[in-house]
Formats: sequence, structure tokens, C-alpha cells
Amino acid sequence: MIPLATHSHYSLLRGTASPAALCKAARRLGYRQLALTDRDNLYGLLPFLAACRRQELRPIIGAELSQPNTKAAAESSGRGRAFLLVENREGYRNLCRIISARHLEPAFNLEQAVLSQGQGLLPLTSDPVLLEKWHGAGLPVHAALAGSMDGANHYLYRLARSLDRPAVAVPDSFFLRPEEEKVHRLLRAIAGTTTLTALPDRCCAPADRWLAPPSVYAARFAAWPELLGSSHAVAERCTMRNLDFGLVMPPHDCGGRQTAAESLRRMTFRGARRRYGTPLPPAVESRLQEELAIIDQMHFSTYFLAVRAMVPRQARTCGRGSAAASLVSYCLGLTNVCPVKHKLYFARFLNPGRKDPPDIDIDFAWDERDAIIAEVLQRHGDHSAMVSSHILLQPRMAIRECAKVFGIADNEISRVTRRLPWFWQRPQTDEVFFEQIRRIPNLKDFHFAPPWPEVIGLARRIIGIPRHLSVHPGGLIVTPGPVTDYVPVERAAKGVPIIQWDKDAAEEAGLVKIDLLGNRSLAVIRDAIADLRQNGADFDEARWQPEDDTATGETVAKGRTMGCFYIESPAMRLLQEKAGRGDFAHLVIHSSIIRPAANEFIREYVRRLHGGDWHPLHPLLADVLQETFGIMAYQEDVSRVAEALAGFSAVEADGLRKVMSKKDRILRLRDYERKFVTGCRRNGLEDERIALIWQMMLSFDGYSFCKPHSASYAKVSFQAAWLKTHFPAEFMAAVISNGGGYYSTFAYVSEARR
Repeated sequence: MIPLATHSHYSLLRGTASPAALCKAARRLGYRQLALTDRDNLYGLLPFLAACRRQELRPIIGAELSQPNTKAAAESSGRGRAFLLVENREGYRNLCRIISARHLEPAFNLEQAVLSQGQGLLPLTSDPVLLEKWHGAGLPVHAALAGSMDGANHYLYRLARSLDRPAVAVPDSFFLRPEEEKVHRLLRAIAGTTTLTALPDRCCAPADRWLAPPSVYAARFAAWPELLGSSHAVAERCTMRNLDFGLVMPPHDCGGRQTAAESLRRMTFRGARRRYGTPLPPAVESRLQEELAIIDQMHFSTYFLAVRAMVPRQARTCGRGSAAASLVSYCLGLTNVCPVKHKLYFARFLNPGRKDPPDIDIDFAWDERDAIIAEVLQRHGDHSAMVSSHILLQPRMAIRECAKVFGIADNEISRVTRRLPWFWQRPQTDEVFFEQIRRIPNLKDFHFAPPWPEVIGLARRIIGIPRHLSVHPGGLIVTPGPVTDYVPVERAAKGVPIIQWDKDAAEEAGLVKIDLLGNRSLAVIRDAIADLRQNGADFDEARWQPEDDTATGETVAKGRTMGCFYIESPAMRLLQEKAGRGDFAHLVIHSSIIRPAANEFIREYVRRLHGGDWHPLHPLLADVLQETFGIMAYQEDVSRVAEALAGFSAVEADGLRKVMSKKDRILRLRDYERKFVTGCRRNGLEDERIALIWQMMLSFDGYSFCKPHSASYAKVSFQAAWLKTHFPAEFMAAVISNGGGYYSTFAYVSEARR
């Protein structure tokens, strides 16, 4: 039998296993094909497809759809439910539309939705009413039998035979092993905001809904052996194995008078003349020609134009990320750092060998961002939506939720959870997790009487399970056709449409994401400038170059930067004091090297900065890391070192850089590490030196910046520091009015007094 109805933990607060664990278990049990049918969603589709590739499984794409507000739609009943399996590309598109309607339309009706948009889909249902209606309409519906010999299944089997419709074995699974039923019941109690003792059985899946070996299903369906073979016939009809969208670029209407490349060229050179005057410096003109040629070659012109159209002319922005290395972005007003002046290389952002989409991130003042996003969503209608964030159960939340379903009082739960750390290493066993908590100094006087040991043990098992969807801070996609042609859409609590995938899945599927983000410091700078002008100061922002101001450099070098965006934290101010450097170039380095796992490298950097002896990690790196005294400071340093020492190609090196920040980085890093070690040994490096270099790479851990991003942040930091140096009253007033930053309002008032 082929499992045609399996639920991962993306069947929120129902399933217990990740798509990766599900596929690994299926392969171990001997299956070669597997369907993922999470409830009313495709949240886990991209992780599922990736896991199938790793395990060499043939994926079947689908989802279980439920009729909202149906009393009979319980876990143990098939009424008001159906599994919709994708046969082809048309079926996938229709499945996305049906799931979207399920979430967006108050009057959604499952029966009518499948009747009107069931083309390319293969429905399986245990609901006799749906079976008869869809059969009568000519749909290829199958009767889905779970395998028990009760009256309902006998009736469904006889009905299917009377209608001359095939019946198929569909024993849907929610967990991987029988003992995980306890975790499933825990999740259902959390979903129902009830206790385990008060949880009705009808809200849970039957105890036999685990992914069993083929022999178990053979015994379960002994009375109807032909139903096992029917699953193969169903699987053969489902021919769509992957998503093949290519890059889905946001569209831009150039009015038909010129091509997108011509329109982009005209806008870029007009902006360049505003930035640099006429005639353009030769270095600027030649670089613009080079960048525009690459953008046109890669068919990305519409992307730049679409992003430019999203930025209001009057908005104060900070274009960040690798896009700040693009002179085209600078001339379009999307970024604020001159790549020519600060030696930022375009290839970090875009090069002909790059396979994934470009990514332009733009910060707006925090109190303007929502209105800008709302305007974009209104302009593009159903061709636009925001990216979702999948909120996972973290240790604090997991313990709190578990304790509640055990009936522990809220005040007792808070006594424990408020003293827990925010960051954990993932515990390997229940016992280790319990001991970690018992040894927390703030909890040494707490008596963990029963049921606390059981609560903590169960909490460990649900850490990392998705709890609900939220909205990405600013990720937005705009598509040529309706978004629902690519991915289901639902509505977030704040009212905006969101796709069902997070940013990693959207990128993997080829949906080009544009980040429109909020930045409190841009509002501070805006308000401070408005106030100093109102107070009569002569200020010409067009000629403003704060990084060239000597007094501001002294402020930065001494760490007197409370309120100054990215350089106001205690760690950053201490680094500035120790380094004693207030120029722009060093601030760019410091803004990236100040990452949680890099303390030992920061100390070594400061020592070398002040004249301490040092030698490159290897002669091949003498030029690569010269600017940062042999220390890796930027994300791209990882790529450059991998190319120089281990012979990585540019594509492989960029892949290594990216995987450093991914959720499944440990799993995916193993192959990269083996290749890196092998390449380094080939170049004569000893294992001890290889381990040191690899450890420095691991210290990035998703926190460091690329140089263009760091330069963008340094620019905003310098603007804030200049205002604090020359107009401290207006600046501190703006900081406090905008809600501060790293510190409390009292701390900023105290700083203003000083």
C-alpha cells in the first residue's frame, strides 16, 4: 500500500512529526512513494519535497480539506472532509485556489468548491454525501476507507460498489509510532484550550492512526485486499512531482513605449545625474553600463522597476542587504551608500552564475511602513500578498502550554517560565531537559512536584512544532497572475493577506520576495531634522556627508553613541572604545563582526588593530582578508575563503554562505564541511588549521552582515551620530518621541541630562 493520507506537524496542533522525519520513517518502513496531506494547508510542501529528494521517495502533493463549522468534522469521522491529491499542474493551481477559498471566504462550501474547481484533482472521501454528489458530477472521486470493520465503512464500501466507483485504502496517520498518541492528544488539548482530562475523544485521531509498516496495513485490510492495490492506481495518476515556476518576477508596466531594460536605463542615468552631476564621472558611467548589462542579461529589469515603484518619492529609506552593492540601486534611490566610494562589489548582489532571485530590502520609518505596504497590496490586489512566518513552539511556550493542559495554575506556571532563559541548546532526552531546568539558579528553590516532570518531558517533544502563522516583518511578493496560482493565501490576524509559506520556502519555490521593513532610527533622523530646521538651523541634506565630519568621528570613536541606531548597544560601544576608531571604514567592519559567536575573534581583531603581530591563516588568504587583519568579518568572507582554500566554485561558495543562516544548517553543513576539509588538505593545510578556519566560519551563525549591508547600517548610524554631536537636544527628543531603542526612556532622559 502507498500512504496517501499522512499529516506532518504542519497539520497544526494535530500531527507530531516534521516532513523530514515523516519521509525518513517512510523510507525506513520500505515505502517508495508518499503523499503529504496536511489539514487545509500546504505549509510544509517545500520541506516535504526536499525531504523526498533526500530519501529518494516519490512525492504525491495533496491536502486534506475540511468543511468549516461542521459538527461531524472530528478527527475520528470522515464527514465534511476529503483528501485532494494533485494529478497535474492544473490540479495544483486549483488546490491552491480551493485552500485559499477555505481560509478567505466566510461562505466556503467544500462540495461546491471541488465541483467548480476540481479539474486536475483526485478527491478521496469517507463522506457518503460528497461521494455521491461528486460522482454524479463526473469527478474521479474515490471512496476512502480507513480499514476498520465498523458499520460506516461497510456502508461506504457498499455505496462505492453500487456507484461503480473505486474504493481505496486511506488510513490517514498523524504520528509515527503508537506511543506518540500521547503527544497528539497533548496538541489537541492545546488547540482546544482544555485539559487532558476534559479532552473529548472525538477531537482526537483514533489510536491506530500512526504510520505503520506495510504488513500492518495488509492485516488491517485483510477483508478488502483490493483496496491496497487501488492506492497504486491512484498514485500513478498523480504525476506532478515538483514545483517548476522558475523565477516569478513582479511585473511592471512600462506603458508599451519602451522595454523594461530601456525604462530602467533611462531612470538609472537620470538618478545618476542627480547623485553625481553632469558629466558623470567615468568610473560611475562604466560601472552603470556593466551593471545594467548584467541585469538585462538575467531579465531582472522589471524587478528593479517594480521595487522603485513601491518607494514613495518623499520616503526616507535605508536600502540594505547585498543590494547596497548595486550602483543602479543607489541611482534609483533604493539605497543610500555609494558603492564606488566605499568599494562595494556588485557581484555580491548579482552575477550571471547566480541561480536564486535577487533580494532588495528597504527600510522605512517605522511609523510609515504599514501604510506603504497597504498601498502596494491595494494597488496589486490579488496579485500580491505578504510572506508568512511559521511560529514554532519554543521551550518557554512549550512548557507553558503543557502545564496549562495539565491543569496547573497560571501563577505557578509563571513562576517557572519567567525564570527560564530565552535561548537553549536543543535537549536530547526528557531527563536531560528536566535536569537543565532544575539547575537554573533562579529555580533552585522551586519544588518540581508531579506532574511537573511529566509536563517538562512532554514539552521537550513538542519543541519546534509549528504553533500558528504570523506575518513576516515586511516580506512581500507580487506575481504576474493571482498569487493563488502559486501558493495558497490566507488572512493574518492583522488583516493582511499572507501566503502559506515562510520566506525560505517562498525563495526555494522561485517567488521573488521584496522586503519593506520598519526602522525606528529613520523616524528619529526624520523628526530631528524637521525640528532643527524649525528651530532655524541651516541644514542642506543634499550635501550631507556625516561620515566625513571630524567631530562626529570622535563621538563614534569614544562610543558616545546612545540612541545612534546600530552602534548604541553596550557591546558595540565597548568595541568602539577599545578600537578607538571613528571612521566609516572601521565602523563598517565593527557593525558586522559584532556577532554573538565571535567574541574570541573580536578580541583578536582589536589586538591586531592596535599593532599586534599577525599572520594570515594561510598564504592563499594574504590578500583576501587583508582589510580586516586576517579575521573573517563579512558573510562574503566565508565564500572567498572557501574558494581560495578549498577550491569551491563561486556557486558552491555562495551556497555555503547561505546555509550558515538556515534552520536546517547542521544537516546541510555536513556535506559542505567534508568538501571544505578535503579541498584544504589538497592545498596542504593541516587538520588543526582547517578546524580553526572552519570554526571561524561557524561563528557567523546567521548573525553577521555582508559588507554592503554593514555599510548601509553604518551610514544610518553616522547620520544619527552627527545629529547627536551637533544637535543633541533635537536628536534626543526625537529618540524619546519614537519610543527609544536598546534602552529605557529613563536611560535616554539620563543621557540627555549628561
